[in-house]
Amino acid sequence: MTAVLLALASAAAYGTSDFVAGVASRRTSAWAVAVVGSAVGGLLALALALLLPGRPSAGDLAWGALAGVGNGLGGAFLYRGLSRGRMGVVGPVSAVGAAVLPVAVGVVGGERPAALVWLGILVALPGIWLVAREPSTGAATSTGAAALVDGLLAGAGFGLLFAALGQVPDGAGYWPVALSQAVAVLAVALLATTLGATWVPRDRAAAVGGAGAGALSAAAVVGFLLATQQGLLTVSAVLASLYPAVTVLLAAVLLHERVHRVQGAGLALCAVSVVCVAVG
Repeated sequence: MTAVLLALASAAAYGTSDFVAGVASRRTSAWAVAVVGSAVGGLLALALALLLPGRPSAGDLAWGALAGVGNGLGGAFLYRGLSRGRMGVVGPVSAVGAAVLPVAVGVVGGERPAALVWLGILVALPGIWLVAREPSTGAATSTGAAALVDGLLAGAGFGLLFAALGQVPDGAGYWPVALSQAVAVLAVALLATTLGATWVPRDRAAAVGGAGAGALSAAAVVGFLLATQQGLLTVSAVLASLYPAVTVLLAAVLLHERVHRVQGAGLALCAVSVVCVAVG
C-alpha cells in the first residue's frame, strides 16, 4: 500500500507539473521551460542528496544518467506538445508509452504481479488512451499532428525514465536522481540546439513556469523512485502514468477545456485501475 500511495502521489505531482509547464509553454519557449525545470529539479535533488546521502555504485549512477536522458527528452517534447495542442490530449498520449516500456522491463526482469494487479494494469492502458480520444473521430487527435507526435516521443522518454529509475536500489540514496536532473538539462539543450530552437530562458514565463514545474517534477521523480523501492516497477509505473488524469482535470477546471464523455469513461477506467492495484 505504501508503494501504491507513493506512485499515486508521483502521478499527482507529474500531472500538476505538466499543467504548469503547459501553461508557461504557451507564452514562451517550451525548451526554455524544460531547461529551467530540469535545473531547478536538479538543485532540489542535490540538496536532498546532501541531506540524505547514500552509497551509489557506478551502475546506479549510470542508471541515473540514462533516466536523465529520458527525463529531459520526455519533458521537452511533452511541453512542446502541450503548447501546440489540447492538454487533455497530448498528456494522455504520452502516458501510454510511459506505462508500456517499464511494464515490459519489469516482466522481463522477473516481476510477477498478482492477477488482480494485472487486471488493474490492463484496465489502465485503455483508460489512459480513452482520455486522449475525441468523440468526433474516435481516434486520438490534437490541434495538430505535430503535437501528437510530440506526445508519442514524450511517452518514449518518460518510459525510459521510469524503466531506468526502477533499477536504482534503496541504498543508492538520491545521487542518481540529482545526476538524472543534470543530464536532463544537457539533453534538452543539445536537442533544442540540434532542432534550431531557443532554449535559453529570457522571460518571466520561462523562469516562473519552469521553476514551478521543475519543483513538482523533482517531487514526482523522488516519489516514483521510493515507490519502485517499496514495490514492483510494473505497478509503480502504471500508477505514476495516470498523471494525465490530473492534467485533464486541472485543464477542465482552470482553462475550461471540455471533458467529453469518452474522456470521462477513460477517467473512470483509471479509477478502477487504482482500486484493482490497491486491493491486489
